[in-house]
Amino acid sequence: MASDPEHGAGGNEPTGTDEVPVPARHATTRPARRTVIAVLAMLAYQGFAISINGLAAPWIGQSFGLDETGLATLYAWVSMSAIGGLVLARLADRVGRRRVLLWCLIATPLFAFGAALATSLVWFALCDLLLYASISATVSGSVVMLAESLPIEQRAKGQSYGGLAMGFGSGWCVIGMPLLVDAGHSWRWMLVVVAAGLAGVPFIARLMSESEHWEHAAASGATRRTPLAALLHPAYRRRTIPVSVCVLLGAIGGMAANNWSYYHAVSEVGLTPGVTSTMVLVAGAVGAIGFPFGAWSAERLGRVPTVVVSGLLASGGAAWFYWGPPAHTGHAVVWLGAAYGVFSVAANAIMVSGNAAVTELFPTAVRGTMVGWLSLLIAVGAVAGQALMAVLASPLGGLSNVVGYLALLGVPGALLFGWLIDETRGLALEVAAHEDR
Repeated sequence: MASDPEHGAGGNEPTGTDEVPVPARHATTRPARRTVIAVLAMLAYQGFAISINGLAAPWIGQSFGLDETGLATLYAWVSMSAIGGLVLARLADRVGRRRVLLWCLIATPLFAFGAALATSLVWFALCDLLLYASISATVSGSVVMLAESLPIEQRAKGQSYGGLAMGFGSGWCVIGMPLLVDAGHSWRWMLVVVAAGLAGVPFIARLMSESEHWEHAAASGATRRTPLAALLHPAYRRRTIPVSVCVLLGAIGGMAANNWSYYHAVSEVGLTPGVTSTMVLVAGAVGAIGFPFGAWSAERLGRVPTVVVSGLLASGGAAWFYWGPPAHTGHAVVWLGAAYGVFSVAANAIMVSGNAAVTELFPTAVRGTMVGWLSLLIAVGAVAGQALMAVLASPLGGLSNVVGYLALLGVPGALLFGWLIDETRGLALEVAAHEDR
């Protein structure tokens, strides 16, 4: 059971949880398999939806008369959707994973359709903010559902499948957007495609079962009596604070490195847009190796060492990308492609091992809340990174130099994770999260 802040993690008060035991599963049951399939389908769908803003940015700017500053301001407001995502994640801990995921799956197409029809910037921004809140909550809830639906030895692998599913959906958006524009159609049709996803809700509802772990926690009363402040109770504070700091540091550098790669290659290095697009697609495809590698390493070597090594490699790869290539080199695309590939592999491995660790470190009653909180910190880190770039670009010699320095923030974050975070490989969720005490 989740620790009761009134008594502490190791209190001897009766909990009543023994009356509703959680089955010890070492093989995936049929309902769990169906739930995993439903979750992966949702992640692929949301991977498509979440990619639209980035890919359609030039045409969104044209539609609403926004310059680069105006577009950045719009996306900063949309980033506040992470607050809504946190509220929904907390609600999932209270009323159930399945229920909130289905609510989000209904809300996503409705708000996408609203954004597609929007003719005013205010209406578009509101619909887009609510759309991304639904997406954020779906991703957070899906990460938790994968952890709670799969047996111990398959949890990290499940997180890698989730990452691949989102990448698969995003890839279709990458392919579809230029085809749509080249055919003379509006970028808004991509949102209409998302809106058509409403037809798939009954299929997902039939496949997806509620998490047994959540049902157990609800039956014991833990979901009702465990407050949000439990994350700062002594039983979990030494996990909550370091994980939050690590994620924030990684987000500041990692989001900046992701967002400015195309700019650096074209504007600073001088590659053509066509060559840059090819390089990004090829290196990104190579980066998909990070998902199965992260799962393998997390299960064989442990969650913590995988996060540490991958974090160091991601920071090094980003600095390698933005502080290169050497002047007058004849192989700039090779240099950048190799660096981007290393960064992509490492970043994907971090996502898998980090998700596996976080979902195991915290009790069922606040597991979704913690994942939602970290999603909010990632959004805060992205905005902070952009602000730091604006302030430091001139004194540090340009945007690319600043991104390289920001990427190095991942180094202390990775080392802090390795120093303070407990290893949870091979442990049942209740044991890893100290719910058995």
